[in-house]
Amino acid sequence: MTNMRKDVTIPSGDDTLAAWLYLPERTTSSKPPVIVMAHGLGAVKEMRLDAYAERFAAAGYACLVFDYRHFGGSTGEPRQLLDIGRQREDWKAALAWARSCPDIDGSRVVVWGTSFGGGHAIWIAAEDGNVAAAIAQCPFTDGLASLRTLHPISAAKVTTLALQDLAGSALRRKPVYVTSAGAPGSASLMHAWDCESGYLALTPGARTFQNRVAARFGLQFARYSPGRRAKEIQAPVYFAICRKDTIAPATVSQRHAQKAPHGEIKVYPFGHFDIYLGEPFAQAVADYLDFLGRHVPVDASGRH
Repeated sequence: MTNMRKDVTIPSGDDTLAAWLYLPERTTSSKPPVIVMAHGLGAVKEMRLDAYAERFAAAGYACLVFDYRHFGGSTGEPRQLLDIGRQREDWKAALAWARSCPDIDGSRVVVWGTSFGGGHAIWIAAEDGNVAAAIAQCPFTDGLASLRTLHPISAAKVTTLALQDLAGSALRRKPVYVTSAGAPGSASLMHAWDCESGYLALTPGARTFQNRVAARFGLQFARYSPGRRAKEIQAPVYFAICRKDTIAPATVSQRHAQKAPHGEIKVYPFGHFDIYLGEPFAQAVADYLDFLGRHVPVDASGRH
């Protein structure tokens, strides 16, 4: 933990979101803009979101980093339930909290999401209409495109578990779970050659992480295509797309991103999980700070 971070809780429905609020050292009389951040499929905030937030805070931005309901430190039963609608409600709850926080400039809110959360960031930026900017890192943009990346054997296994879980939920039974990231051919949602090792490389220190979600999600994600809403985003939006992405095909994400009226697109020569670590991480963060400095400067008067 850094001395600029404190734990906060945010109401969302009947539950609460566990969140970190990063407040930078004040170098101007104006309150800092805030970046609202959340992770991807089954992931929790300890899986490297602190690394991004620390860099943003060091540059003068406040950050609000939260776990979705049912995951990590947030409440919500059953555990590990990934529901698209509920996660978007959590984004709205986090935005409302940020806008009411007296320590930050609630009129200058940036949404930052990665992987499945990157898709949510696109959707929320379009639906909210009042965000100052958005950043979507290796975003999930098109459910059908991602469905086509699944191996048929794995897809059949996941579907079987999903149907069992859905039937059980109607009878109020405990969830049937599916592995989030596993080996090729396994009953897992992400099972390309780089998924299991890449996903688990983000987990050191993430004590609440579980590599599984309620299997019913396997019947939902193919119908979710947040990239289609990119054309509705009126704020500046930065798309960080990974050329070697085995989960969110880069060509499809680029096609959606190109329709954003004020979009900026950079295609990185990395895989989906590479951008969280090492030199790829450093390069991406530098680009995000450049984008933010041009569109949402720390000093509200326009001087960064």
